[in-house]
Amino acid sequence: MALPAPPSPLAPGPRWWVRGDLDGFLGLALDNLIQILLIVSLCRGVLGYPDALIFGVILPATGISLVVGNGAYALQAMGLGRREGRDDRTALPYGINTVSLFAYVFLVMLPVKLAALGQGADPATAVRLSWQAGLIACLGSGLIEAGGAFVVGGLRRWLPRAALLSTLAGIALGYIGLGFLLRTYAAPVVGLAVLAVILVAYFGAVPLPLPGGLLAVLVGVALAWATGLLQIDGASWRSNAAQVGLHLPLPRLAALWEGRQQLLPWLGVTVPMGLFNLLGSLQNLESAESAGDAYPVKESLLINGLGTLCAAALGSCFPTTIYIGHPGWKGMGARVGYSWLNGLLMGLACLFGVFGLVGQLVPIEAGMAIVLYIAVVIAAQAFQATPSAHAPAVALGLLPGLAGWGALLIKAGLRAGGAGSSGQPFGPALLEPLQRADVWAAGAFALEQGQIVAAMLLAAMLVYVIEQRFRAAAVCALVAAAGSWVGLLHAWRFTAADTVLDPGWGRGASWALGYLAMAVVFVLGWWARRRSAA
Repeated sequence: MALPAPPSPLAPGPRWWVRGDLDGFLGLALDNLIQILLIVSLCRGVLGYPDALIFGVILPATGISLVVGNGAYALQAMGLGRREGRDDRTALPYGINTVSLFAYVFLVMLPVKLAALGQGADPATAVRLSWQAGLIACLGSGLIEAGGAFVVGGLRRWLPRAALLSTLAGIALGYIGLGFLLRTYAAPVVGLAVLAVILVAYFGAVPLPLPGGLLAVLVGVALAWATGLLQIDGASWRSNAAQVGLHLPLPRLAALWEGRQQLLPWLGVTVPMGLFNLLGSLQNLESAESAGDAYPVKESLLINGLGTLCAAALGSCFPTTIYIGHPGWKGMGARVGYSWLNGLLMGLACLFGVFGLVGQLVPIEAGMAIVLYIAVVIAAQAFQATPSAHAPAVALGLLPGLAGWGALLIKAGLRAGGAGSSGQPFGPALLEPLQRADVWAAGAFALEQGQIVAAMLLAAMLVYVIEQRFRAAAVCALVAAAGSWVGLLHAWRFTAADTVLDPGWGRGASWALGYLAMAVVFVLGWWARRRSAA
């Protein structure tokens, strides 16, 4: 571990800006820019939110959360640097959590909207319920992150690393990686060229004249213009220009209170994502310490949690996090300035509603390779950061997330074909023709419900089996059985245009019995091992 030099009375002390902060700012700001453009794109295209909600509520709240977190981490680095007499402390990188962004859009907000529409709600009511569900999920994540700062040591001992990382990797590969890979090959001239720049810059470690992410976006924008992929429509430009202006965020406590009924149905998403954010931030703190910057764990995790709580309280559905890659920012010479400048400029841009115009000038195809890179890194880390013997557990834990993404595609395809309408609502009759085509949609829909918890439990079971801790594996199976029996895992039902969780006593009886059978097998394995050792 690289340790900081002892304090010296002659040391110059930290400064608010150094030359290396420019490169660091360009990289960190680009990461946040892509996340914000994704928020705009997904909220508009997938969720159908009106611009008034996106630019008047969600983005201003997001901007304030970036100001709060980046400012706090810059002050933290400055204060510790002054006390230590050091001028080389690099503030913790911070921004919007990519995986939570996709998880909450596709696993919480979209299902709530589709369920509301299927029950006859008007579009405005469905949007409001969907947004409130996102607020509750974001609030829950923030509470777990902030509260977990006091108990994180116990969590790390209890939860196998393979269970957590494989769950995350499954979501990253499905909802982020495969989704953007398909989009890359739909626009191959732009997508593949930008992907090549990212691969060379980040995996090949080739010195480039500009930060790799910035160069990739510039190449993507130029190719988008040259190929006609990027075309500015006058009506869209005027619509986005109309959003430019100061949008001050207001507390949204009433909306949070109204959305409280959305807390229980989505605990299966909120709790695992909160745990992932908490433990991921802890790992990034360890990474920063290995680079020579040891930050107080409790204080750092609290800042992260409070940033997410601030976002939820003001109307954003998207948690924040400590970013991976602190040693990289430190290696390029970034210190304190890259952090506070990122928060300030990104925050102001959110408050003034300029990202609609930015999105027209910087198409998502120009930056999606960065998000694809993140998905690949997350998936690779799931194998690299766990013992090699646990690799089968990681592979098993990937599958529920991929199945959930597959279920999303099946339903999107059915809706595109005319199903899911008032004249042809979803129903059991859809399953038989799919099954004849060897598409087991019923299994995909079952895995979709509670997919994050299911992935964690399956991976944990296999970790314990590999370690021959069969009773621990049986406990995991019993937890899965209990969750299934009350309908929090796997139990599902059709609505007019979607499949949703079907909670209730005995709703998931068949899956519960399956998990009970697994528990019996694990107990028999424990008994057989004990007998052979006697």
